[in-house]
Amino acid sequence: MAALIRTYHPLDLPYLYDVCLKTANSGKDASALLEEPWLPAQFFLAPYLQFEPELTQVLVVDKKPVGYITGTSDSAAFQIFMEQQWLPELQSRTAKPPESAVGIQAILQRIVHTGYHFKPEYKAFPAHLHIDILPEGQGGGNGKELIETFISKLKLKGVRGLHLEVGKRNETAIGFYEHVGFKQIADFPFSIGFGMEF
Repeated sequence: MAALIRTYHPLDLPYLYDVCLKTANSGKDASALLEEPWLPAQFFLAPYLQFEPELTQVLVVDKKPVGYITGTSDSAAFQIFMEQQWLPELQSRTAKPPESAVGIQAILQRIVHTGYHFKPEYKAFPAHLHIDILPEGQGGGNGKELIETFISKLKLKGVRGLHLEVGKRNETAIGFYEHVGFKQIADFPFSIGFGMEF
């Protein structure tokens, strides 16, 4: 397995949409659960590629993108970008689910219509990330290397604090983030907030 990490190129986009879909169910494949397979990436990937594309790093195995890390160095500014430039169009294309609807499709639709909010718990950690890796790219330290590469990019921008949020059902991810040095800084009903200073 020949693996490498490099900066995002626009030709990676369809591969990364696929990675996002196949990890959207708490790290597992959501393909069979969604009527709109593009929806996870339209919220959790694509806006970052518009806002700060140089931060996104791609994991390539045998010449195929199988994972990525994306995010922003300035979550407060990213919130403004989402509210003013990204979400109005996405919300106009995304149905609002009935209040009684359950499942990942309804959850994602609600997330889109709720929007992105930079939570006060993360004030000391202005950057945030999303990382997704398919099984063929997991192990061997690839996830840790993606995060280290991302942090090196943040340091060049003068950023010294990073956060992320993970669903409480995703026990594998929780263990991974703790292993690479993140500390729990917030506890929400369905998710845990982690932070790291560097």
